[in-house]
Amino acid sequence: MSLLNALVGAALLLFGRKVFWLFVAGAGFVAGMSLTSRVIQGPEWVAVLVGLGIGFLAALLALVLKRFAIGLAGFLVGGYLALQFLTPLFSLDQNWWPWLAFVIGGILGAILVNAVLDWALIGLSSLAGASLITEAFGARHVAGLLVFILLLVIGVAFQARELRKEQRKL
Repeated sequence: MSLLNALVGAALLLFGRKVFWLFVAGAGFVAGMSLTSRVIQGPEWVAVLVGLGIGFLAALLALVLKRFAIGLAGFLVGGYLALQFLTPLFSLDQNWWPWLAFVIGGILGAILVNAVLDWALIGLSSLAGASLITEAFGARHVAGLLVFILLLVIGVAFQARELRKEQRKL
């Protein structure tokens, strides 16, 4: 599972904006898997299966309803990031707190994506990618934070360079 998270993370980190359906699918996969593993204390394959199902549906939706799907991806990534950062920070592992953190983060992510689409996609996909890669390799504490920040900078810089290239062609 760590290898799968690292591969999805690398794809999101470098190509999340350009191939938006991949971003939407990755966001759906990660959010579905993360939420399922926190809510249902079952085998890991159940979380992977739910994540794959949500990711597939999100990608299909992205191809049909692009603007809605991008908002959905913002919601899913915002929710995932809220779970990753707020839950351990405020000990929200009990009852309905993870759901509340997910919904609040999701709403903020959706608003951000719709306000500044390209840069929001770059930022959110880089955040999600860096988080997945850091988590996949088990980097913790200061070293994990430094790796996360380095990956985040690399992802934003790479995608921003690609965006500038596209804008010059127009």
